Amino acid sequence: MKNILIERRSIRKYDPNYKIPRKELEEMLKETMRAPSSMNMQPTRFFIIESDPYKKKLERILYGNKVQLDTSSAMILMFTDLQKYDLAENIFDLAVKKGLMPKEVRDRQLRNITNMVEDLNLSQTERTGIFDGGIIALQFMLVAKAHGYDTCPIGGFKHDELADVVGIDKKRYKALHIISVGKADEAGYESVRLNINEVAKFL
Repeated sequence: MKNILIERRSIRKYDPNYKIPRKELEEMLKETMRAPSSMNMQPTRFFIIESDPYKKKLERILYGNKVQLDTSSAMILMFTDLQKYDLAENIFDLAVKKGLMPKEVRDRQLRNITNMVEDLNLSQTERTGIFDGGIIALQFMLVAKAHGYDTCPIGGFKHDELADVVGIDKKRYKALHIISVGKADEAGYESVRLNINEVAKFL
């Protein structure tokens, strides 16, 4: 794990002839979904862009990042679902069925969510989705590295148009990240980090 953390770096150029097998990508996403999320609502939705037609649609809203687009095995588009609480009952019912949650805990959690949702606005729901999205994005990059692939997180795109690329409701799904992934065709660059005493204070 330590080696994965140390060796992970942003790679922008990949072997354009290498395609990550679909089954392996699915396994990587399953492992990514082990990341924690607020109340286990798992609000992140993934769209995996592999085909040229969708890459062309994506290119129109990117600010640069063309090398990643042209050479990566896939571009992973991540959104947060603002209607995530609609799945709460299904998630907790499954946990009870698998013996992972007592029924009384399931009932209490659902009551808490019902009471909470009444007081939430979309901005608050989006904020927790962004929080969860940051965790799961890093998890995906570390999972990819563990599988022998490299990644590059991309923030340079028109966030308000990303949903249009894949044809989903932009009022319900808010753009989070794009992550390129593939077999590295460059070493990438090592980068420096601030000293701990510059970023942390023990109280």
